[in-house]
Amino acid sequence: MKIILASSNTHKLKEFKELLNEYEIIAFNEVMTPFGIEENGKSFKENANIKSKAVFEKLSIKEQERSIVLSDDSGICVEALNGAPGIYSARYSSEANDKSNRLKLTEELEKLKLKESLAHYVCALSLSSKFGTFSASAKMYGRVITEERGENGFGYDSLFIPLHYDKTLAQLSDMEKNAISHRFKALKLAKILLKTLKKAYQC
Repeated sequence: MKIILASSNTHKLKEFKELLNEYEIIAFNEVMTPFGIEENGKSFKENANIKSKAVFEKLSIKEQERSIVLSDDSGICVEALNGAPGIYSARYSSEANDKSNRLKLTEELEKLKLKESLAHYVCALSLSSKFGTFSASAKMYGRVITEERGENGFGYDSLFIPLHYDKTLAQLSDMEKNAISHRFKALKLAKILLKTLKKAYQC
């Protein structure tokens, strides 16, 4: 059984390979020509399901018989910004890249004369297979600050301090981050689904 990640994001691919090291994981652009997917869901779960289903449907019948498509939709929800950027985390700014997204987030907090706010990360995972589509989700709580710290990680990691920590995610090692991240927590649940699906594929 092969897992195809419905993303060509090298950071995500690296994280998933580390967290699911007992499985073969490849990016979907290794088995097909990349194509755009309209993420028009109203929640992280809906968007994750849209992505995994879209990629699974593009697989050949042969690939569908031996593969599972894994997708995630994740982002940060800031309390002082009424939950924004939420599902729009990856495209929060007009440039829609990590640096500009972080800049916009800090600017929005500074408009409110705030240097920090309670916040949480969300990760929704979706697994599409010949047996159907299944999902799992988890959160990581903490706070965001307006001063970037650290060089590790990606996205909003340099602005997010997890609960009970005094360092941002970007200041933690990969091992430290993976042990507490929203993606790790969601994958713990997804692993149960993967084990069940693996048995079903072997039948």
